[in-house]
Amino acid sequence: MGNHSRRNFLRGASALGVGTASALAGIGTTSPASAETAERPSPKRHRKAPRVKGKVYAGYQGWFAAAGDNSPINAWTHWASGIPRAGNQTFELYPDISVYPDAGLYQTGYANLGNGEAAKLFSSYSTAVIDRHFKWMKKYGIDGAALQRFGSDIVNIGQPRLQQRNDIQSKARDAAENHGRGFYIEYDLSGLNDTNMVATVQNDWTSTITGTLDLTSSPYYARENGKLVIHLWGLGFTNRPGTVDSSVELINWFKEQGCYVIGGVPRGWRTDSNAKPGYGPVYAALDMVSPWNVGNPTVDQQLFIDDQAALRANGQEYQPVIYPGFAWSNWKVGSPKNEIPRRTGQFMWDQAVAVANCGTTTAFIAMFDEYDEATAIAPAATDVSQIPTDQYFLTLDADGIHVSSDFYLRLAGAATKMISGKARIRSTIPIPYTR
Repeated sequence: MGNHSRRNFLRGASALGVGTASALAGIGTTSPASAETAERPSPKRHRKAPRVKGKVYAGYQGWFAAAGDNSPINAWTHWASGIPRAGNQTFELYPDISVYPDAGLYQTGYANLGNGEAAKLFSSYSTAVIDRHFKWMKKYGIDGAALQRFGSDIVNIGQPRLQQRNDIQSKARDAAENHGRGFYIEYDLSGLNDTNMVATVQNDWTSTITGTLDLTSSPYYARENGKLVIHLWGLGFTNRPGTVDSSVELINWFKEQGCYVIGGVPRGWRTDSNAKPGYGPVYAALDMVSPWNVGNPTVDQQLFIDDQAALRANGQEYQPVIYPGFAWSNWKVGSPKNEIPRRTGQFMWDQAVAVANCGTTTAFIAMFDEYDEATAIAPAATDVSQIPTDQYFLTLDADGIHVSSDFYLRLAGAATKMISGKARIRSTIPIPYTR
């Protein structure tokens, strides 16, 4: 079973066998688990649906699986190919498994943790795990989640990977409703091609998202100006599908469906830097622009200011991307450990300050649960006592200061308040390292 590929600083899912015919062959399927959730009682409708403007959402991958989790894949995915064990893993940051529900944890092949506990990992298919994630969003003040939906999944109709994705996103809807968090679909176009991109995404939206899954009927599905929010990630990237014409066609089609369209675009979108040339009409067609910032090791205040000014002049909104740090040495052999250091939270906080200073009140955190490339804000191992004794993993004390495993959730909540204007802008981190 193929995994999604990692972002390679530009993020996305790997291209499997794709074709327009398969994209149009039928609607997305769901497993019995998702069929059961369709019987859930309808939540009480809010006076107003959650928005994205003035809010901070976190990207939600939901892509980890484990052998024995009774999911459609029912195999180790994203943690490793086969059972995770010393020398066989594709993730960098070990989760703090002590805060995860036991029902969602599965035994690995690693030696015990430094504290003597068994080395387990969670499955994103677990209803209890998903509910815990959204409970944390509420507890720490994160407005909601952008549910990642990958081109390499949606093109493979009827396959276990798509069933898995559908089930997880149905469970995420339920968790968002349970904990009062907003959510919206973010299509990662990776895994599609210039020929099938438009038709595949259109078919998935009509047959599955607004069809069998009916996610958009939730009162917690985000709306802006009364329109359903949709995010298209990968527009203008040199290693992602689409042409100027097909990209504009897809954006305008979503607008015709009554949607508010966010575009995930290259960091150099204004200058065609490391981007496909001539994509100006694509960027101009978007309601909100979200330039990808992961992999940029610096905090460029002027970049945020210039992006905001350009978009404001064109009547568009700005959703900058902030992230805690980056590393992938356990997957890319030879890559540096702690490649883009978190600097004990200062790196992400400096980005949040730059966002707040540029005048927008909106942002995207990359990511909530990506332990793969160590960009997760979800609880992680604080030190060697919480990782296997026979394998290197990045821990939160890598920069010399001990922090609690929920430090980045607390930091994200503080950043959300500052960016949205509910707290003053300050250059120093306003929360303690431990609680």
